[in-house]
Amino acid sequence: MQVQPYLFLEGRCEEAVDFYGKTLGAKVETLMRYKDSTEPPQPGMVPPNSENKIMHGSMRSGETAVMVSDGLCSGKPNFQGFALSLNAANEAEAKKMFAALGDGGRVRMPLSKTFFSPSFGMVADRFGVLWMIIVMH
Repeated sequence: MQVQPYLFLEGRCEEAVDFYGKTLGAKVETLMRYKDSTEPPQPGMVPPNSENKIMHGSMRSGETAVMVSDGLCSGKPNFQGFALSLNAANEAEAKKMFAALGDGGRVRMPLSKTFFSPSFGMVADRFGVLWMIIVMH
């Protein structure tokens, strides 16, 4: 069984895909817009004036695929109760990822040495997605 994260970015999906491409080297695998659907939408499933928004997408960073959508385009992504964890090869890579993801975001726990890692920190990116950056021993 494989579990994949699916982020509903509420109208900021294309911006997020570009951001993760620059910060994490994520590569787009799929982007389907609401206007690309071959079937009429279920009532209430497609927000007004959203035909160019992303209905479903997939991007890959390393071995991990993350699925994305603009969802209902509320403009208010809300990510609570989870974090995405990134394993950095070394402290320099951890600093680079932490700074890139933190650009326009908010540091929750500064990158620092802990009893379980030479470098660990938590940062919410500009979309509100919480990331944990860790260097494994």
